[in-house]
Amino acid sequence: MKILLYENLPKQLKADFGPDFEVKTVRDMGWLGKKNGELLGLIVFNGFDFFVTIDKNLRFQQNLERIDLKIFLLLAVNNRR
Repeated sequence: MKILLYENLPKQLKADFGPDFEVKTVRDMGWLGKKNGELLGLIVFNGFDFFVTIDKNLRFQQNLERIDLKIFLLLAVNNRR
């Protein structure tokens, strides 16, 4: 399973997933600064299964029903590990 972590999440979070997952960050992929629509397209095109984000507005800004991707929204007091 391929997982992409949003650019504002700590890169150390990659280590919290088990060996069955290939985890990359937006930075790893060279996609820093991409707008949400373009980023989602790149995620799907590159075969990611899951996208982990802290962007609470994503569902209001994009038509998520038209893409084949599972999105996890992390709600936290801060984005430090």
